[in-house]
Amino acid sequence: MKLSISMALLSSVVCSAAFAANPSYHEQEKLHDIAAAVSPERIEQDITKLVSFGTRHTLSETASDTRGIGAARRWIKAEFDRISEACGGCLEVYYQSEVISGETRIPEPTEVVSVIAVQRGAVDPSRYVIMSGDIDSRVSDVMDATSDAPGANDNASGVAGTLEAARVLSQYEFAGSIVYAALAGEEQGLFGGRIMAEQAQKDGWRIKAVLNNDMIGNIEGINGVVNNTTARIFAEGTRMNETESDARRRRFTGGEVDSPSRNVARYIDWMADRYIPNLDTMVIYRLDRFGRGGHHRPFNDLGYPGVRIMETNENYHRQHQDLRVENGIQYGDTLDGVDFDYAAKLTALNAVSLASMAWAPSPPAEVQIKGAVSPDTTLSWQAPSNAEADLVAGYRIYWRHTDAPNWEFSRDVGKVTEYTLENIVIDNYFFGVASVSQDGFESPVVFPGAAGAFGE
Repeated sequence: MKLSISMALLSSVVCSAAFAANPSYHEQEKLHDIAAAVSPERIEQDITKLVSFGTRHTLSETASDTRGIGAARRWIKAEFDRISEACGGCLEVYYQSEVISGETRIPEPTEVVSVIAVQRGAVDPSRYVIMSGDIDSRVSDVMDATSDAPGANDNASGVAGTLEAARVLSQYEFAGSIVYAALAGEEQGLFGGRIMAEQAQKDGWRIKAVLNNDMIGNIEGINGVVNNTTARIFAEGTRMNETESDARRRRFTGGEVDSPSRNVARYIDWMADRYIPNLDTMVIYRLDRFGRGGHHRPFNDLGYPGVRIMETNENYHRQHQDLRVENGIQYGDTLDGVDFDYAAKLTALNAVSLASMAWAPSPPAEVQIKGAVSPDTTLSWQAPSNAEADLVAGYRIYWRHTDAPNWEFSRDVGKVTEYTLENIVIDNYFFGVASVSQDGFESPVVFPGAAGAFGE
């Protein structure tokens, strides 16, 4: 009995030590300023303008200045150009395109054109975080390129949010680069995302997070729920490009719920709790909605961390529908189905997440762990690059119970490349490491081994 009491007391001490090691979060006033700067009025203006083009179908008119996908993408580029002019040329704005043909939804040669704006980082410009929305719209027949397809929520809301994030964040300078992308060809097969992801890979972009925004303005669900206080973050588990040897290791070390995408999702959820009033985000352990897809998937396919941010309660009467009234039900994706304050709230969530990651150092590379048959757990990681040597103040180790969805405990360990957590048994927890900047911004958490690696 005495032995049992002693062991219980020891366990209590260890647990208390873990909780005591959890540092107080350094509040970032700049992130509050960024969230407050997002304007529902500007988002409404942008969505209204995108709807005014009648249809933005990938196969629609390209010569007109007032109707079709061509007019829409030229207007988007002009807006990015105006934003860049206002910040002294801080954005590199360009079209990115490829001719697609022979596809089920693009049978004839068609130029799929996205609009990209890059805000280069001052310290580590080859490191990128990306926010995206989709330009194109559709009605019931995915091949109908002439009927009116307003696409107010799907997905003028995501493009408007991306433009607004660029307006707000372009007033700041960051360590890493931020990309704002209006991607084309989503409804016809995720072509804009594929083109961008493949080009980024060729160009050696070190992408640490893709925040795909697809439908961020609806609060009235087909389920009868009206709610402007929640949002969903979809994040895949095991990497699409995991090797057989990585899978074998993961079987013994874990990592199924700690892919880079999942830890980016946790990071965004963490930002919502701290900087976006009256918003609770749900991290969904799935690539996307059941059996459906979005423009983060082509990035995931190449191994890049990427998530989908969107409303919680969808209204299928407003998605992919001909404009009509049938049995007393109004169908179609029109302006009256968008809540602009809600779209601004989700845009602000994107903006603070992008800013925090871009101000923070790169997530630690080569994170490893050991501690089998030991009372202690040791983590190690690579020293920061020469470019980031002065940016990094130190590192923070996180751990949680294996059935806990979010990180529970943490400890600041200084500017080292190895640290041992004494009397914290490796078998009982999942672990990770984040980089912390001199002014307290931290990267997403990196789970040890290939399963959690964000790449170089």
